[in-house]
Amino acid sequence: MKKAEIKIKVLSLLKNSTYMKKLAIGIFALAATVNAQAQALNEVELNIFNTIVNQSIEIGYEHFIDRDQSVGVDLFINDRFSYFGQNKKEEKFKQFNTNAIAVNYSFYFGGNDDEHASGLYAQPFLKYRFGDYEYADKNDNYAIKSTDMNSFIIGVGAGYKLVKNDAFTVSPFVNIARNFNEAVADEFMGVEINAGINIGYRF
Repeated sequence: MKKAEIKIKVLSLLKNSTYMKKLAIGIFALAATVNAQAQALNEVELNIFNTIVNQSIEIGYEHFIDRDQSVGVDLFINDRFSYFGQNKKEEKFKQFNTNAIAVNYSFYFGGNDDEHASGLYAQPFLKYRFGDYEYADKNDNYAIKSTDMNSFIIGVGAGYKLVKNDAFTVSPFVNIARNFNEAVADEFMGVEINAGINIGYRF
């Protein structure tokens, strides 16, 4: 074999070797990126506490936009004002015919190093409730009256989220909010406090 041919082959091998190294580095970087993105980016949750206590259904969806931040939306079916009760008895009749929807932004603090969106969190939110509240008015021979519950509500919540295998979550929380409907404030109060325990699944 001629020296010129040997030199060409050696140079070719060196070039191929450099190319393979670059390819390997590229594949490794891509794999690392895919692995990082393999963490669940979405979560659905149910407030099991209020389902039991208030007979309401509160379903939430959360999308993680960063390791410690998320945006979410919640749907409230049979949404009550705080923990005011209902009663079917004629002279004590009280009933909420209300639903609501809310959007929120969550900030997480101090979660475990191998978990995203875990630990303590703060959650400002904006909520809109619609429907009415019916009750028996004892000052009018127990005639059924109603209060318009349509209102915007702005508030902030705080809680702690436990995460298992980046799949299952449990998060107790409490929140406080201001209601901007004068009729609601007169019937109940202007400030509303709620709490709950969400159980969730990430995907």
